[in-house]
Amino acid sequence: MIHPHTEIQFINDEIGHGVVATEFIPAGTITWVLDKLDREFTIDQFKQFDDLYKDVLNTYSYRNSKGNYILCWDHGRFVNHSFKSNCLSTAYDFEIAIRDIRRGEQLTDDYGYLNVDTPFRASEEGTKRKTVFPDDLKTFHKKWDKSIAAVFPQISKVEQPLFAVIPQEMKNKIQAVHQGDEPLSSILEIYFNRNL
Repeated sequence: MIHPHTEIQFINDEIGHGVVATEFIPAGTITWVLDKLDREFTIDQFKQFDDLYKDVLNTYSYRNSKGNYILCWDHGRFVNHSFKSNCLSTAYDFEIAIRDIRRGEQLTDDYGYLNVDTPFRASEEGTKRKTVFPDDLKTFHKKWDKSIAAVFPQISKVEQPLFAVIPQEMKNKIQAVHQGDEPLSSILEIYFNRNL
């Protein structure tokens, strides 16, 4: 489920539509949660689909650590890629704002942590990285972990409209991290290893 203070807007002809903040969203806000309405399709189910459905899943889903395809039921599936993303996935089935997101600004993900199947050249942003690769999680997880760790303590300090959607088990893990009872899990835990 995507943060309620968002809407779909047309961005431009190259990108198409995207998810835009309708209100200020501070760093440390949970911006998306895997919820009970999101659909998970196994690799075998994907293989049985006609090409039309495969195309939809390839366009609008991400792959979890098992390689299954996750299709968001709401407009979370329209979050666009950016090498300067303002949101990051975590090992806890939610995404977090890693910096303040202004009203009218797109919510973005770096597709490098979404287990893409094939490399693709992204829109030009003036960054050193130009291409998203299937193994970007292995390459950049330490950098992403630092960004998550910097804002994770804010979870308990800012308004969290999506907190009710987080399963109790995950809430317990968040609390354990905040209390120092367990370390923050690495984003690398969501990596899909195609070689296993």
